[in-house]
Amino acid sequence: MASVGVQMMMVREQVAADGLLPVLERIAALGYTSVEMSQIPVDEANVTALATARTDLGISTAALSVALQKSIVATADALDTDFDKVVDDCRRLDCTYLRIGMMPFTAMVSRAAVEEFARQCEDASQRLLGEGIQLAYHNHHVDYSRFDGETLFDIVRRVAPSLHFEIDVHWVQRGGKNPVDVLRDYAGQVELVHLKDYRIGALQASTLDLLAAGDRAGFSREFAGLVQFAEVGAGTLDFAGIIPTAIASGAQHLLVEQDELYGRDVYDCLADSIAHVRSLGY
Repeated sequence: MASVGVQMMMVREQVAADGLLPVLERIAALGYTSVEMSQIPVDEANVTALATARTDLGISTAALSVALQKSIVATADALDTDFDKVVDDCRRLDCTYLRIGMMPFTAMVSRAAVEEFARQCEDASQRLLGEGIQLAYHNHHVDYSRFDGETLFDIVRRVAPSLHFEIDVHWVQRGGKNPVDVLRDYAGQVELVHLKDYRIGALQASTLDLLAAGDRAGFSREFAGLVQFAEVGAGTLDFAGIIPTAIASGAQHLLVEQDELYGRDVYDCLADSIAHVRSLGY
């Protein structure tokens, strides 16, 4: 059975304030059994905390996040500068998956740029496979934009055949695709899945005030922004269909993520999400 875990970017502020291990204790108490590290330093103290959580709390490390190259945007571990450290972290944590959270923005602007990014992914993937580690690429809605009729996602898949994928069902939906269809299409290449719901928020009276004031551009921005991230089960996605399809396609870790909380407490959001997953029998 796949683990149900937490994408740790959700609790990065809590980790900064309280430390990693106390946050992992709260996550374990909610019923989660794995975590994916992102936007939190994978330093010696935190690796030690993750190892302790595996032994004492039953919390495994589903995946660590990496970039291909260190940059102004990608300041955490990168394969060009930290390869040996990343491999060592994986071995210490019995973690066999690394994930790239997004392609560089510079790779999104042309077919040639996407293909070059994908070639670099393939080189990195082959090198990591030699160490017993699978590299995966996480999608956003932009991955469904097209060059000459071929999506960015399809270009990456074609050029980097050994690369696997972390399917984020919210971003698939926002990109105009059916998450169930995409999970089926990526069967055998999708051990990591992000469970993130897709909600349409209510129109606010203040948005109408913009229209009344003649600010059509401001009204249009807020109207378009009614699309929200949501707790699992609080939006429009059919997780009763998504989760079994993910598992049938090879998912080993189902990772709850919510990019924005809209004023709610993060632990309350995580409690609601896992309650819905459990209600479906997982």
